Amino acid sequence: MNDSPGWASPGSAPSDDQQPGVPRPAEPADQSDAASKWSKAQPPAGQWSAPGAPGGPPSPPQQPASNWDGRPQGGGWGGPPPAAKPGVIPLRPLGVGEILDGAVSTLRAHWRTVLGITVTVAVITQICDVLIQRYLLPEPAQVDPDATPSEALSQSLDAMQATLVGAFPSFVITLIATLFTTALLTMVVSRSVLGRPVTLSDAWREAKPRLPQLLGLTLLLTAMAVGIMAVGIVPGVLLGSEAGIVLSLLGGLAAFVVTLWLMIRFSLASPALMLERQSIMKSLSRSAKLVSGAWWRIFGILLLTGLLTFIVSMIIAVPFGLIAYAADDGLGGLLTGQAPEFGWPFLIITGIGAVIAASITYPISAGVSVLLYVDQRIRREALDLELARAAGVPGYGPQQPTDTTPGG
Repeated sequence: MNDSPGWASPGSAPSDDQQPGVPRPAEPADQSDAASKWSKAQPPAGQWSAPGAPGGPPSPPQQPASNWDGRPQGGGWGGPPPAAKPGVIPLRPLGVGEILDGAVSTLRAHWRTVLGITVTVAVITQICDVLIQRYLLPEPAQVDPDATPSEALSQSLDAMQATLVGAFPSFVITLIATLFTTALLTMVVSRSVLGRPVTLSDAWREAKPRLPQLLGLTLLLTAMAVGIMAVGIVPGVLLGSEAGIVLSLLGGLAAFVVTLWLMIRFSLASPALMLERQSIMKSLSRSAKLVSGAWWRIFGILLLTGLLTFIVSMIIAVPFGLIAYAADDGLGGLLTGQAPEFGWPFLIITGIGAVIAASITYPISAGVSVLLYVDQRIRREALDLELARAAGVPGYGPQQPTDTTPGG
């Protein structure tokens, strides 16, 4: 255990030397004194009668079965007791709906802190993005529809290069925004699991020491994805013919599959780094172990989350986009197929829509990532017991010390 109640040290994690899905059972609570509760005078073998049989001896007293995993006993014979829920999720293996509901519940329970984080980051991000689009981005390259195949390929490469150059500043801004929101919202979600309050200053104080490592992890994953895609696409581009185009498409598809597999495999590295205080490489290894055997499940949950956040973003962005077009006198050009000249009204209105969308989608994405990490550790390492003790749930052992900072 580290000094963070409820978050087991990875050095002693059962997932390091145990098969996925096989929890480590605890010793039964009544094992030591079970024998002393039975009388030494037992009837001879073969003289037991069915309960209630006429003339038969009374049945021996039934001993309550101890929960094999160390959880507190439930009353009666109706099955295990309901899972403790000190915060936004029940402390047991979670379903897809419970993970999504936990992310939304975190937004509702700590809306001041969450919106303070996301609105601040989104506003700064959009201001920088608007200024870059207005003053720094070059004019998009034009492609001649009557060009020969070789000329069309050259023009396409020029257009691709211009697009990459234009997208790079926005990518850097988005990367920094994601870095801060991930770090701060991870702390908010981890506190909400325990049912503890958290302020913006608390989240910043806990996340600040881990920001350099999180930046390194983010850059490493980005460089890994870019490198793999480049290996798949560049050889065909250098070939420079129709065969090269086909090679680039096939190589790009293969590279995308490999990149997707690795990104899902390392999708839990950020929560592991923030909450377990791991190094970058150990966080990657930790994520790989937690994802092992559950790749398709985690892929499906992240895909569903991405689809939901995309739909929410479109619901917000489309009306703001239409208003921006109208404010910039671009509806006529939109209907005729001509590209309008975007001015300040268009950039400001679309920026406001982007801020609203980010304020809703950022907490959901970050919450799902952290709750997936918690869910995998509950399934593999019985983390729910540690979390229940840290939250002070009755029947789970002595309460941990008052310092419940997950990462500090």
